[in-house]
Amino acid sequence: MFELDKNNFQSEILEGEGLTLVDYYGDGCEPCEALMPHIEKYEEMYGDKIRFTALNTSKARRVAISQQVMGLPNISIYKDGARVDELVKEDATPHAVEEMIKKHI
Repeated sequence: MFELDKNNFQSEILEGEGLTLVDYYGDGCEPCEALMPHIEKYEEMYGDKIRFTALNTSKARRVAISQQVMGLPNISIYKDGARVDELVKEDATPHAVEEMIKKHI
């Protein structure tokens, strides 16, 4: 999984092409940690169709605010630089994340 930060978010996501999943997580976010193994499994399954990335919002607060990420976990899908879908907080279940991925690939 490609690790995003405040320095590469613009070029990798907002100026990127194709489908990209961004896993927004934070330090000490237990639901984020619980979801991570599922995201990694989906990367193995669907990584040839959609790019998997992650951003630690604890280290990139301004990026998170600019993307209107107000709750964690937040799993967002971007297409050609624009967010086209997202799951936030309790909606970000492993099953819902997989369904969202399938909807866009």
